[in-house]
Amino acid sequence: MIAKPIGRGFTFFGLTALLGVGIVMSLGIGAVEIAPLRIVELLAQMAGWGGPANGVDAVIIGDIRLPRILLAVLVGAALAMSGTVMQGFFQNPMADPYIIGISSGAALGATLAIVAGLDFWFFGLSGVGLFAFAGALVVTLAVYAISLRGGRLPATVVLLSGIALGSLAAALTSYMMISVNEGADVQRILFWLMGSLASRRWEHVHMVWPQIVVGGLFLQFYARDLDLIVQGEEQAQFLGVDVESVKRRLLVGATLLAAGAVAVSGIIGFVGLIVPHVMRLLVGPNHRVLLPSAILGGAILMVGADLLARVLVEPAELPIGIITSLLGAPFFLYLLRRRGGIH
Repeated sequence: MIAKPIGRGFTFFGLTALLGVGIVMSLGIGAVEIAPLRIVELLAQMAGWGGPANGVDAVIIGDIRLPRILLAVLVGAALAMSGTVMQGFFQNPMADPYIIGISSGAALGATLAIVAGLDFWFFGLSGVGLFAFAGALVVTLAVYAISLRGGRLPATVVLLSGIALGSLAAALTSYMMISVNEGADVQRILFWLMGSLASRRWEHVHMVWPQIVVGGLFLQFYARDLDLIVQGEEQAQFLGVDVESVKRRLLVGATLLAAGAVAVSGIIGFVGLIVPHVMRLLVGPNHRVLLPSAILGGAILMVGADLLARVLVEPAELPIGIITSLLGAPFFLYLLRRRGGIH
């Protein structure tokens, strides 16, 4: 089913409204409950409308909850958009942002930083985050170098290379975890591997928002080319698309989005796999519409999952990756059954 333009407009409005409601709810729920009207008032004051934002409520919202929720929006949007592009790149609905070893490379980098005690902050950049980002890029560059064939980038070779190098990185991560003597380090590594936004502050937001915003705009620019490539590379070439060049740029853009998200949140599964499917049902396969709708859908899912992670086992907190897996796996199985399998 392909949504008509008017239907798409209502869909975007509904998704935007749902995201706004989810953000307000998440800002208000916690150890200290804050009323929705008070939240709106504080947000307006922080934006420069009205008087200064003072009081305990302002500190809780401005310094603790708001940066975490904005980071959830950014991470969800990045993973969903990256997953949408990867599914188009590989022409495979089973593809996700981590399919070429991004998550395994990031996990290896983060584990190395934790084990080596490189948990520093440098000009607003986290040592663990930087190593995770670098690990994701190194694995992706290796996949690219191995897969390149006479200037061409065959999707099948990219996929197989990613699986192989991802498995190698995962094995090295497991070896380092076994070799660690400090139980606290192992616990930190495991918590990072399961994904979490706990203790995230404004510095984490500032660390990734430029990259995610620029990467999202970059990929949106190639939405039409991606539509043509999905219909067939030969046809796209005939219609004037430099297929191999566009494929390289799509791979770079999707990798940077996913790597940036993983660097600040750890490994959070199913967002980039499920959201593109749901958005295709709502707005159709046109990537000029599908990509921005995936941004909204991914943000909604992450804000909701983060809220559940905070409140389900209060005063403790669940890793957010557990929530997305619990929500995503049954829904994906439902989609498989409804569609009669993957074609």
